[in-house]
Amino acid sequence: MTEFLINYHRHALHILGNYSDQGNHLLFEAQRMVYAGAFFPEFKEAGEWRKSGISILNREIKKQVYPDGGQYELDPHYHLAAINIFCKALRMADVNGFRQEFPTGYVNTVKSMIEFYANICFPDYSNPCFSDAKLGDRPAEIRNYQDWLKLFPDCEWIRYYATEGREGTPLPNLSHGALTSGFFTFRNGWKQDATVMVVKAGPKGEWHCQPDNGTFEFWFNGRNLFPDSGSYVYAGDDEVMKLRNWFRRTSSHNTLTLDGKNLQTTQSVTKLWKPEGNEQILVTENPHYDGLKHRRSVFFVDQSYFVIVDEAVGNAQGVVNLNYHLCEGTVNIDRKNNMLTTVYDGPSNVKLQCFAEKKISMKEKEGWRSTAYRLRVPRTTVSFDIDKKDSDAVRYITILYPSKNTASFPIFKAKFLNKAFDENGVKIEISVGGKKRQLEYKL
Repeated sequence: MTEFLINYHRHALHILGNYSDQGNHLLFEAQRMVYAGAFFPEFKEAGEWRKSGISILNREIKKQVYPDGGQYELDPHYHLAAINIFCKALRMADVNGFRQEFPTGYVNTVKSMIEFYANICFPDYSNPCFSDAKLGDRPAEIRNYQDWLKLFPDCEWIRYYATEGREGTPLPNLSHGALTSGFFTFRNGWKQDATVMVVKAGPKGEWHCQPDNGTFEFWFNGRNLFPDSGSYVYAGDDEVMKLRNWFRRTSSHNTLTLDGKNLQTTQSVTKLWKPEGNEQILVTENPHYDGLKHRRSVFFVDQSYFVIVDEAVGNAQGVVNLNYHLCEGTVNIDRKNNMLTTVYDGPSNVKLQCFAEKKISMKEKEGWRSTAYRLRVPRTTVSFDIDKKDSDAVRYITILYPSKNTASFPIFKAKFLNKAFDENGVKIEISVGGKKRQLEYKL
């Protein structure tokens, strides 16, 4: 016991004098110093350890968490880790009688982080695998909500997720926007049969964030149809970094690239967020490359299907790629019509068709997604390529139409009604199963 205590004391003193500069490592270290001060009050430095850890957590929760509840890594997995670090410190304070050392603002921020997380997750409790995030595990995710309920016993929406819907009520909203963090959720329900799209288009994130502005994941009736690539691996020798870089590169995400290159700038700006009505709209813009910005407009039509307008604007020349990555399974590709349809087992499939003013070359490419650290599965990946030879904008319209029955996919048509890129808005006409409809917005 003496040997253990001496070693523990040595570790605590080392952390105290060697805190990390920033990020989740610093949070973990501060949490452990709170533990050290609470576990072993007989050490004469115990009060100093606890005070140091609490001081850092109180400071960092203001620094690392945006006003909308998002953590600045812009990574759902590290967001979750940060929630639990902050929560464990609170629980330690509760059982040891120093809860008053955490101000009300700290507690409220933790709750806003939980709300942010609930809004971006799918009905099976999985989170999007944006950046270096992992898929997560349903039983573990439910236990998280059960632990959070102990801190917030009067919160009925935390109770709802902690009890798998048997008690409490879900969040009152369906679609949700975290405008500072740049996470936007289109949603028509909270149960397994819901249609949910989560779009990531925010500021420059910290180390675990990937150059993926504009990407999305799309859930329908029990299946994630367009999962993110994930991270696969973090760091290592040249061979390992080659694998990591493949999964984190921009072209491995559901967004637009030029000549397949990684984004030079990741600083998306939200131009419009309209999360209600029969035509919910998100318009986000990112200065992708020198001489080329990307505006992505997403329409959630009748809370059932999506129309995405992508506009690549600027003087840069090269091949513009509109990249889409599906989940594993059988996909029928129709290059002539720039279209694909999935034929997965079960009642969750999708038809995707792309339209443009210029000639499209539809290409099938190598596709993978990471399901866990060092685990990956093959999947269908396509890009819709347009040769950009001048300063004219390259513009696409993509219709994503999910269905429980692959025999019921309708015929699509789409065209731009504004004949050139307009900074102030867009106007298009689509036809789904012969029914014409105009979609537009004005900024």
